[in-house]
Amino acid sequence: MSLRERLKSFKLVRKLVYAIVGLASYPGLMIVNKLKITGGEHLKDLPKQNVLFVSNHQTYFADVITFLHIFCAVKWGKINRLGIPYYLLNPFTRVNYVAAEQTMNGSWLSKLFTLAGALTVKRTWNAEAKESRKGLDPSDTRKITRALDKNWVITFPQGTTKPFAPGRKGTALIIKQNKPIVIPVVINGFWRAFNKKGLKFKKKGVLLSVRFKAPLVIDYEARSEDILAQLMDAIEQSKTYMLKGRHHQLSAGVS
Repeated sequence: MSLRERLKSFKLVRKLVYAIVGLASYPGLMIVNKLKITGGEHLKDLPKQNVLFVSNHQTYFADVITFLHIFCAVKWGKINRLGIPYYLLNPFTRVNYVAAEQTMNGSWLSKLFTLAGALTVKRTWNAEAKESRKGLDPSDTRKITRALDKNWVITFPQGTTKPFAPGRKGTALIIKQNKPIVIPVVINGFWRAFNKKGLKFKKKGVLLSVRFKAPLVIDYEARSEDILAQLMDAIEQSKTYMLKGRHHQLSAGVS
């Protein structure tokens, strides 16, 4: 086990990372821009394990960081708001998020973010190595399964910040195997406010929206393709939503 993996297992280390990243990112979410949260009531009574948050994706880091802020605020009884970030004094750290191994090894800053609970997985397509793979590596699947046994997990089934990209069947297979509570999340505005990594501003005064939907009613015995289609519709990235003009226009700027 690598040093980073060992450090991730220490709650104190994770709390420290949450505090550093949380304090650094809070002004960009709440002062430079405006964050609107809806559906937070769906988070209040969730169990502390085997909950999967499935979301569309607009930046590498800003999306996840915002989710962590919201989860910490809910722990302190704040629903649909962050307020003053005193919740970082005792954050909710029982969260993991799925991220590309290549992205998380890209810089010292991304390596720091790894300590906040990243589950690094290999990309299905690696442009630099010119290699493609079908679905998740079995070791990656086991990693996510172990995380669900203890924590909440955030995943982005499209695996890319490009809007309306097809979802990956691996997410549906994990749902069939683990039967988690699945919470769909729809985000918007992040691509407009931040660069692709989500660490620099492109524009200020942007409305950032995060909408949590009610847990999905899933037939765990259904085909993976059918479960994936249900997920993509729930996070509003299916063909149905792609054809809705206004939504498409709002998302078209994501590269």
